[in-house]
Amino acid sequence: MKTRIMYIEDKSNGLSGPARIGRVEMTKLGKTIYYRGRTFRTLGGRGFKANFYDVETGEEFWISGPRRDGADRLYGERVPVEIDEDVRTKYWTKRSAPSSSQGKEAHVRPLPNKRLKLAARVGY
Repeated sequence: MKTRIMYIEDKSNGLSGPARIGRVEMTKLGKTIYYRGRTFRTLGGRGFKANFYDVETGEEFWISGPRRDGADRLYGERVPVEIDEDVRTKYWTKRSAPSSSQGKEAHVRPLPNKRLKLAARVGY
């Protein structure tokens, strides 16, 4: 089984619930996730604002990879998200790492003269 740092939010009591970031174990296809003694299975697109459910309790959860900008909550609420101690350093390191497009200049290829003339005629 592979492990991955994931965002886990409890959706059983509404659109916004307790959330945390932690290391989960998942099956090869990611249809079953194990976290802190709980087993989650995918809802297969049948959930409302949720994509997994707890096999024992039936409670629904949103489980996804954490966002680089830290805005993991669906509606951007300013409610704290707990981060498990064993992933805290790695999470903050990855989050603050520049994305592949940051720090690079955009390479814009100039249009050939024919295209410039055509663009001028069309009104661009």
